[in-house]
Order: sequence, then structure tokens, then C-alpha cells
Amino acid sequence: MKAWTLAIAALLGLAVTAPALAGQTLDTVKKRGQLVCGAHTGLGGFGAPDEKGVWRGLDIDVCRAVAAAVFGDAGRVRYVPLSAQQRLTSLQAGEIDLLPRNTTWTLTREGSNGLLFAGIDFYDGQGFLVAKKLGVKSARDLNGATVCVQTGTTSELNLADFARANRIELKPVTIESFDSAAAAFVAGRCDAFTSDASQLAAVRANQTPDPAGYDILPERISKEPLAIAVRQGDDQWFNLVKWVFQAMLAAEELGITSANVDQMTRSPDPNVQRLLGVTPGPGRALGLDDKWAYAIIKQVGNYGESYERNLGAGSKLKLERGLNALWSQGGLMYPLPIR
Repeated sequence: MKAWTLAIAALLGLAVTAPALAGQTLDTVKKRGQLVCGAHTGLGGFGAPDEKGVWRGLDIDVCRAVAAAVFGDAGRVRYVPLSAQQRLTSLQAGEIDLLPRNTTWTLTREGSNGLLFAGIDFYDGQGFLVAKKLGVKSARDLNGATVCVQTGTTSELNLADFARANRIELKPVTIESFDSAAAAFVAGRCDAFTSDASQLAAVRANQTPDPAGYDILPERISKEPLAIAVRQGDDQWFNLVKWVFQAMLAAEELGITSANVDQMTRSPDPNVQRLLGVTPGPGRALGLDDKWAYAIIKQVGNYGESYERNLGAGSKLKLERGLNALWSQGGLMYPLPIR
């Protein structure tokens, strides 16, 4: 916007939005030599250190993919464990560069909290976890039940809305941290535990004494598109993060894996050539070199590989792809064209 246009707007009392400073975050990350990524305090399948202290999970792979694109090295990431209450303010304050941490994409989080969501990495919905001995088969049978729920999450509001809509009484037991809420449920302080169904699956697999003794009830009482957040005000960083995730989806759609990516560089398919940097151009538009997507796929894998090892049959959670399958396989994951 020209200076005289800004001056006239100011005289007329009009609100003016200045253009974002291109490359500010990318330059900071490069100068630091490391990506700083917000992570869960410990949620198996999405973000948690393993027995050797190595961070693993679907969300962690997003961080690794961005580092691979920027540095050519997926290991150049520092993870900052954040509670539900800390995660948004930490991103707003610039303490982290990126937040792929079980965060639902909502209007207020974009409209009021100064965030932008660069892509949905997991389609989820809120559910209820109960012990089988309770004899409950439907969430509507929980009338009068106590329900453990984490504060500072959309789960609190959804729980109240569900009870009101179905004219039942649910007694929330609000607990600050996710781990403490899960532990309270397992200890018998509540009849049920409510959260995103993927988180309930992680609790059942990793924190209950006998996973076979617990059920996730069939109802999904909300839509929870878990998305990758960045700060508003840096369009280049937003675009970079968005297209890193799209590259993981596109690789799966094109059949490119961490095992065959070198062979696929010889493919005659123009879409493959553009993605892997054989045909130059796309990377430069993001401020990256032409091998940005090759580095992601080689070191992290495509989206399907990440899902399989963290959430799918190769994991403790054994979650079906469902909505998180590619669009061509009945899911909602629809890669954007990289051209």
C-alpha cells in the first residue's frame, strides 16, 4: 500500500492492515539453526517422548517435515511441551514457531487469537471413554454421570452443549492437565472421560490397566479438525508450513515413500518431477531449495507412512484411517496441486 494511500486512510479514520513482512519467521528459524515446535505434554501417537527420550507422533512428524524442508535435516527441532492453557499464548508470544498440537481449528482461534491454520492433519470428534463394567452402550445413557474433562479445551463447551441438547444431566469434573484428567478417570473418580476420540484411544492403550476393559462410546458429539497453527502476520511462513503438509499428502497420492523416493526421481510423471525437484521452481516460491519435498519424504515419509507408524496398525492405538484416508480412498485428505 502506497504512503499517500495510508495517509489518506489515517485522515479518514479507516482501519489499515499493513502487509505482512515476508520471510520474518523463516529468517529467524534459519539464523537460529533450529525450529522450535510446540508439542503435547505427552500423548501417545501424536506427541510424546519414547523410552529413549526421542519425540515421536503424528504431530511431531509435522515438525520434522518442516525442519527437513528448511534445513534438509529433520532432526533440527527443539520441542516445547505445552499444556492446553499454554499452547496458544506461547505461539502468540513468539516462544515457538509452529504449533501442531491437537488444536481444533475454530473461528475464534483465528478471528480473535491471532492464529492461522495451515492444514488439518487429523479429522477427529469428541467422544466418551467408559469402563465396560459400567454397562453403558451410548453417551445418552450417561444421565447423572460424572465426567472428567480437561479445562481450557473445547471439550468443556461441547460436553455442556451435548447435555443440554439431549436433556440429560452430566456432572463435569474439571481438571487442568490432560494426564491428570486421564489418571483421575482411571482411578475411578469419574464415570466417564471425555476428549477427542483419538486421545481417548491413546489413554485406553497406554494408561488403563486393561485396555480390553474399556469402551469408546459410538457417539461423536463434535467436529474436531486438529490443525497446524502459525501466527498471523507472516504470509511466507504460513505458505511454507501449509505446503510442507501438502507435500506429505501429495507424496502418498503419487505413491512416493521414504523407501522408493530415490527411484521415483526417475519417474516421467510431471507431478512427481515437480514435487521431487527434478523440475525446478516450486521450492523457490516458498524460499526453499528444489529438494525441499525430497528431504521431507526421504527423512519423514509421506502422510500415510506417518499415520501407519504413529496411529495405525503399526502402532498401539490401531486407529482406522477413516476420515483421514485420502479422498480417493473414501477419506477427506485431498492434496492440493503442487505446480
